[in-house]
Formats: sequence, structure tokens, C-alpha cells
Amino acid sequence: MSKFVYFLIFLAVMLLVWVTWSYFVIRNVEQLKYQVLEQNENYEVRQYEPSLLAETVIEDVGYSEALNEGFRRIAGYIFGGNKSQESIAMTAPVTEEGSEKIAMTVPVTEEKQSEKSRKVAFVMPSKYSMDTLPIPNDDRVKLREVPARKMAVLSFGWYPTADNVEAKKLELVDALRAKGVKYVGMPIYAGYNPPFSFPLFLKNEIMVELAE
Repeated sequence: MSKFVYFLIFLAVMLLVWVTWSYFVIRNVEQLKYQVLEQNENYEVRQYEPSLLAETVIEDVGYSEALNEGFRRIAGYIFGGNKSQESIAMTAPVTEEGSEKIAMTVPVTEEKQSEKSRKVAFVMPSKYSMDTLPIPNDDRVKLREVPARKMAVLSFGWYPTADNVEAKKLELVDALRAKGVKYVGMPIYAGYNPPFSFPLFLKNEIMVELAE
């Protein structure tokens, strides 16, 4: 066989490895537990169990820069950058939350998000409590307990670019407004895949807490 044929075989094998790894890696990661309460055309309503977050606030940067810096800080924490020098298992999702609420009093299509600050958070494994989670060495990483809450969730695939995430946040808010559903806080982006995953297997969500 020619070198070109060998090259094509090599590419096919690498593609198969990439696809297989992307498919199975997320299935071996603990995910935030919830129960689906309602299924709508654009979103579903879920009841989430209480959880623990390790989070950090990134100032004066855009979406991509905030995710990268936030991931770096919190990854340092879970990979041993804590007082116990303990490695903490990865879980899903990783979340990003902007600094400003989307107002309900203006057309959603005209709303614009502030770039002042963004909060990036990792969900901690369910085996931990606030008393047993290791204390971060980096004081920019904070630990927080989140109570059970009801969330509206919109799912989408492919790469979560800043424009795409922003559009999906507005799409979810628009769908809630159309139904007269009230929410509290800000829409949150949730990503489930590690970097370099095969694009067809990417799982992304926008979620927002519903008012009781």
C-alpha cells in the first residue's frame, strides 16, 4: 500500500479513538442528580438535589477567558491544590454565570449581558459535605452549598461559543416569558464535556432557577 493509504488508515484510527474516548469519558463522570418534572417544547423543568460547588469569580474578561481562567483555578484545587493535598474526582457540569440579570421589562432580543465579572464553578462529588471538603490553597476559590432547587433547562449541542451561549440564554428566557413563568437569578451555562471532545457528543445546557 502507498504512504497515502497508510496515512488515511492512521487518520481513521485516530478519529475512531477520538470518537470513542469522547463518548465514554463523560459516562464515567459523576453528574449532578435531578428528576425531570415537566417536558416542554423548548426546555424541561428539573428538580435538582442539594449540591456543593467550588467556584471562583473572574473580573473584567469575556466568556472564553473567564472559562479558561476559572477552569485553571478550580482544576488546581481539585488536583491537589488544597490544605489536605487531596485529589478530588471530576464531576459534571462545569458552570458559568454572568454578573447581571436579564431584565424582564425589556424585549429579550434587545437585552445585553455585562462583561464585568463571571462566576465559574465545579460541582463537587456527592460523597463530600462542607465539613469534609478540603480547604482550597487559592483563596480565590470558594466553597458553597447549594440547596435543592427547581430549574428550567434548555439543552443544546456543538461548541459553546460566547455568541451561541448568549443566544441560548436569551432563548430560554424568551420561552419562560412566553409562558408567564417567573425565574430568579441569572441564566447559567453548564458544560459537561472535557476539552477536545468530539463535537457531535458535546452536551451543553442553559439553566435558570424557577420562582416558587
